[in-house]
Amino acid sequence: MKVCKFGGSSLADARQLTKVIDIVLADPQRRIVVVSAPGKRNGSDTKVTDLLIGLAETALANENTDAKLAAVLERYTSIAKDLSLGDEIVREIEEDLKERLASSREDPGVFMDMLKAAGEDNSAKLAAVAFAARGVKARYVSPRETGMMLEGESGNAQLVEESYRKLSRAFSDFEGIAIYPGFFGYRKDGTVATFPRGGSDITGSILAAAVRADVYENFTDVDNVYPVDPRIVPEVKEGIDTMTYREMRELAYAGFGVFNDEAIRPAVMARVPINVRNTNRPSEPGTMIVQSRRVIPGTVTGIAAADGFCNIIIDKYCMNRLVGFTHKLLDILQEEGIAYEHIPSGIDSISVVIRADRFSKAVENRVVARIKRELNPDSVLVTRDYAVLMVVGEGMAFSAGMLAKATGALAAHGINISMVNQGASEFSFMISIKSADRERAVRALYKAYFG
Repeated sequence: MKVCKFGGSSLADARQLTKVIDIVLADPQRRIVVVSAPGKRNGSDTKVTDLLIGLAETALANENTDAKLAAVLERYTSIAKDLSLGDEIVREIEEDLKERLASSREDPGVFMDMLKAAGEDNSAKLAAVAFAARGVKARYVSPRETGMMLEGESGNAQLVEESYRKLSRAFSDFEGIAIYPGFFGYRKDGTVATFPRGGSDITGSILAAAVRADVYENFTDVDNVYPVDPRIVPEVKEGIDTMTYREMRELAYAGFGVFNDEAIRPAVMARVPINVRNTNRPSEPGTMIVQSRRVIPGTVTGIAAADGFCNIIIDKYCMNRLVGFTHKLLDILQEEGIAYEHIPSGIDSISVVIRADRFSKAVENRVVARIKRELNPDSVLVTRDYAVLMVVGEGMAFSAGMLAKATGALAAHGINISMVNQGASEFSFMISIKSADRERAVRALYKAYFG
């Protein structure tokens, strides 16, 4: 059996949805179809998820929502009309949206998640009707009914482990094709919770692991995964045929938008290969993501870069002699609900790299005050506007000079390095630079390793 997920660009309009149906019907092994909310139809268009966020924000501000509701509904109406699916599905979607808008706003995060989830949920209902119109035995399948249980904060929820057992049982004996909405699930109290943006990748991976699929096909709008972002390096033409789970995880973490980094874990657990493919060119084999592969020593698989990071720099003389200093620092971050990304350190200093969007000025002031009060450092400095570069490749392990090549290339282009961190497995390293230098740095590294 194959689980296949289609991204927003694959469901943007009737023409794209028709391609999705053709792809699924071309292979009888494609039994579970995970869908995203409709994406952009062109460069100036707006994704349905962003329209829903705007709708939720307007509702939370107690402003008139008629225009924004109409904009969301129009996206589904146009698809249904172009595919001659009738008015019933449009009325069902309209009633669903209005019901969500009328629900409690006591918890803004829960309300926002419920509105955002409407994108995928109604996309799945519409797609199921479109499949049925082609004479196919297909049905919409609800995350609530199948046991997709989540926990944690709104917009950043995680799967409850017992969900795998429930999902496996739910799909143990089903007929036809299941159309499943991505991106969201339900807490034990019945409220809707969503994964981070791009979370439909996570849903697909979870389902693939639960049913022990032969392969998890992730359809998007590129032929395969490229070793560098083509928007930054347009001359890159050759994609990656095969890569490992951990290579993809590192690169996705640092900005490879083709796949969500959190979607790797379920596939790893169940040893399900991931195949990234193009909805618009389904004959292309795409990129296979697997447990292990043959490597050429001294080679790099990919280079990625993401901005939006900040750095807490703490100095304390003879820090290395203070037992429990780092533990106390991490306790502060945990109690404040802050996840760290990297913690490079020296004998008298330690740096904590975190996501800036989770470290507002108010949170910064509170954390810095606690660090000063509880750890008594010599100094605490918070710096912002940093980017993280990741250079990744199984072939880098035990190959001399890989890091030197990167630092030399950045130095030659006048790009200052603020931090370097290499993992113990030596198949990747991270370099922190100022956000303003991000694209220049990516081009310099691409030339150094692939030029």
